[in-house]
Amino acid sequence: MSSQKLLFTCLIMFFLVGCSMLNPYVDRRRNPGMQNTKLLYSGPSTPKKPVICYNPLYSSEEKLQALADQECQKHQTGDKAEFVKTTKFDGKLLLPYHAHYKCVKGN
Repeated sequence: MSSQKLLFTCLIMFFLVGCSMLNPYVDRRRNPGMQNTKLLYSGPSTPKKPVICYNPLYSSEEKLQALADQECQKHQTGDKAEFVKTTKFDGKLLLPYHAHYKCVKGN
């Protein structure tokens, strides 16, 4: 296979899966089988403090807020998520930002 065909094939594959690679997600990593709840989560996100990986070019603040609210309600740690801060360039290559939230009880 020529290098041009290989490059063209790789570009097509990237664009086909590229859209799904840009969706924001909750950065929740866990240590399977861990009994101690303090050591269970190895990623930045916990049930009380969800962290969302995202790309600001493709994700709106409303979408991030809805995802964080959903995470708080799923774990019953609060009714809604309150924005805390954004960190840059500590995520994946295509999703380099982290939005940090904390779960709070609604009024």
